[in-house]
Amino acid sequence: MIEETIASKDQDHLPVLLSSQPHRIADRTAYLLGEEKENPAFALKDIILELDRAGATVAAVPCNTAHAPAIFDVVREELAKEKHTIRLLHLVEETAKFIHVNFQGKKVGVLSTTGTRNTGLYKNILAQFGIDNIAPEDTLQDKVHRAIYDETYGIKACSSPVSIKAREDLLEVIASLKEQGAQVIVLACTELPLALTEKVYLDLPMVDPNRVLARALISQVAPQKLKPLT
Repeated sequence: MIEETIASKDQDHLPVLLSSQPHRIADRTAYLLGEEKENPAFALKDIILELDRAGATVAAVPCNTAHAPAIFDVVREELAKEKHTIRLLHLVEETAKFIHVNFQGKKVGVLSTTGTRNTGLYKNILAQFGIDNIAPEDTLQDKVHRAIYDETYGIKACSSPVSIKAREDLLEVIASLKEQGAQVIVLACTELPLALTEKVYLDLPMVDPNRVLARALISQVAPQKLKPLT
């Protein structure tokens, strides 16, 4: 958000409340794969309401997998039962809008956790916007998932710096998606932009949904402060 805001001094930036409470939120992918019984939706709802009471007017969840219908629909349903004024943005819908405007007619390749891929989260929402999209087949999907989750070299375990193996495996999958006709790649997991920091790989533009979400938040609160796309 700071990078996407027009500002020349501290006081020009927007007020932001960040609530990072991983100990309260069950693993989203584990829940979707049936390895975790607790739906993360209930903790997410509680934290969003805490932000509402603290004065936030618009909120977003910077986790792709949390937007799977089995989780995010429950968040919305639970929030509807409570008194609040906060608006909740949808990361994947904002990403689809962004691609529709900036990469119209392009075929999109989606890198994500296995939980996100298996729910069809991006596939279905991108399709609603008329965006042709593909995801890795099972063998390559396993490489993506392990690049994120493997406890010896995955980005969650080794993020600073990201391991060479995780980065190389991701680039291998991107190359495969390019061969299948992908013209744009969506880094549909929060960890992936930590490994793929450039805007273009193998001549394919990279779309970071969390940067898109940051821009959407700024646009909701103070559109005049949103930097133009470069």
